[in-house]
Order: sequence, then structure tokens, then C-alpha cells
Amino acid sequence: MRHVNADDLERLEPLLRDLRTIDSLRERRPGTFTRRSRAFLHFHADGDELLADVRLGEEFERHPATTETQRAELLRAIKSALKGT
Repeated sequence: MRHVNADDLERLEPLLRDLRTIDSLRERRPGTFTRRSRAFLHFHADGDELLADVRLGEEFERHPATTETQRAELLRAIKSALKGT
């Protein structure tokens, strides 16, 4: 497993565009987001699979982010978690 590279980020671009519109998130470097100066979201690749490590609660959770459906579910979970805080 590795951190994503430029090709992986291109595959994630539609999701990244959506994440960039969320006011409480800041993209510190491509594909790496913080919230209130605390690490919040980054991505990994494992072969062809893309995975997101996201802090929806106190700890990071790993979520699949390979397919469009998985990315939509991830975005919903992020928005829901941020709404509750």
C-alpha cells in the first residue's frame, strides 16, 4: 500500500472537486485535507484500489474510494459527519 500519486489523484478528481467546496476543509497538498489544522483525510492506493483514510470521529477509518458509488458514499459520510459538529 502506498500514498496516491498524480495518476491516482486524477482518478479522484471529481471527488476532490467536491471536497474542495466544503468550507471547513483545507487541502494542504493535493489529496490531503485538514480540518481545524488537524489531519482529516488522505488517500492510499493498493494495486488498482483507492482507499481513503478519513477522521469521521476521533480515529481514522479506512473507506474504499475506487468506484464512483464508493466515492459518493464517502462524500455523504463526510458531509454527515461535518454537519454533526
